[in-house]
Amino acid sequence: MEDEIDQRSRRLQKSQNLRRETQNTHLFDTVTEVFTVIAAVRLMRIEYGGAFADLLNEKGKGSGKNEMAYAERTLGFCTRDLDDRDLKLVTEIVGGTIRWRKYLDYLIQCLCHDDTSFRNMEPLLLQILRIGFYEIGKLDMPAYAVVDENVSLAKYALRPGAGNLVNGILRKLVSLKLGGDARSQARALATTYSHPVWMVRRWTKYLGQEAAIKLMIWNNATPSFSLMVNSGKGLTRDDLLTKLDILKVLYEPSIHLDNFVRNKSGMQIVLQAGIRKEGLCSVQDESAGLAVSVLDPRPGDCIIDCCAAPGGKTLFMASCLNGQGMISAVDVNKGRLRILKETADLQGLHNVITCVHADLRAFAHSTHSKFDKVLLDAPCSGLGVLSKRSDLHWNRRLEDLEELKNLQDDLLDAASKLVETGGVLEFQIDPVDRYVPSDFLTKEGFFRSCPVKHSMDGAFVARLVRQ
Repeated sequence: MEDEIDQRSRRLQKSQNLRRETQNTHLFDTVTEVFTVIAAVRLMRIEYGGAFADLLNEKGKGSGKNEMAYAERTLGFCTRDLDDRDLKLVTEIVGGTIRWRKYLDYLIQCLCHDDTSFRNMEPLLLQILRIGFYEIGKLDMPAYAVVDENVSLAKYALRPGAGNLVNGILRKLVSLKLGGDARSQARALATTYSHPVWMVRRWTKYLGQEAAIKLMIWNNATPSFSLMVNSGKGLTRDDLLTKLDILKVLYEPSIHLDNFVRNKSGMQIVLQAGIRKEGLCSVQDESAGLAVSVLDPRPGDCIIDCCAAPGGKTLFMASCLNGQGMISAVDVNKGRLRILKETADLQGLHNVITCVHADLRAFAHSTHSKFDKVLLDAPCSGLGVLSKRSDLHWNRRLEDLEELKNLQDDLLDAASKLVETGGVLEFQIDPVDRYVPSDFLTKEGFFRSCPVKHSMDGAFVARLVRQ
């Protein structure tokens, strides 16, 4: 088949030369390759006429004539006879296009101007685009030749405007696949995976194109959530699993944390059932749970959560204290702090949590208190949680990252003043944006979760000890 595809490549280029020498619109193989025409009509018959995909097989002579007759009746012009190589190529193109149809349609839809254009697309025009996308994306045919052939087919079989549309969409695909200059490639990726261009450029630079594409696919997928069992009430994961079984919710126990459960679907059912309001569990990503595990809160610890609200990590740490110790939950947002207090009361953890409404920088300057363990989950870009915060796709700007970095520096300075000698400071931010202080980028001493690799939110954690 590879030899046949190579032969087809040469024939595609030859047909382009023929096109420049003739204007014959009756014998269509002078306008485009005959198997492109036959494949398009064949796909129409399979999708709308109930034909089978495997008709062009070893009985090819007769089936080839039938396909040419169908093409002539459908399109209004005739083609030359199909030889054995043509039949095999038609079979390859038709079969491959059908197998990859959902993927091809996804790409075509992404590269259309809007969803309406895709939904209202003429059947033959859609088949021509599918063929072009399959030939470029899966058969690695010469892109310029494929574009030229499929544009010609659309123009002659439909109208000039259809050819222009095919030209525009296929060239976007070529730009995405072959790259061109960095700007055009970033724009193509941004269009295909629905992300701002600046994010694409940044991730491609730091992560590489393949990893950046995987991350964008993850961000656009339906998000998954995790539930954390409230062990502070003496509950176990088995108690939560029993409840989820009753609700018939799909789940899987976390492989990283004993008191976490991954909720595959049905989060609305969980919330509506009220088990969170009962204090049985809370919604918490595993990356947050692992960050708390790095801090290692223990009974008797005196802890401060520097940017606490809405309080997921605060509550997890409180459940680890078993009623012994104290957590000061500091946050500048009074409303979100109130939610934390209400949740702590609900889960029976209020006896070890004290809420403090303050700016950490002012608090650190005014207090003489020191703490065994200091958690600074600093405000960050949110680029590690885009699967759950789709609004940040378009509300976050590149300039925001620099501003956040400056804020993180100020908060880290403030938090460091609160650490007792021999105590621990844990610094956590979003790792995807790469605004991590260079001092922390070592091979040891930090935790880093990757959304694509670990199927959880992205997080970076450095655990520092005051000497």
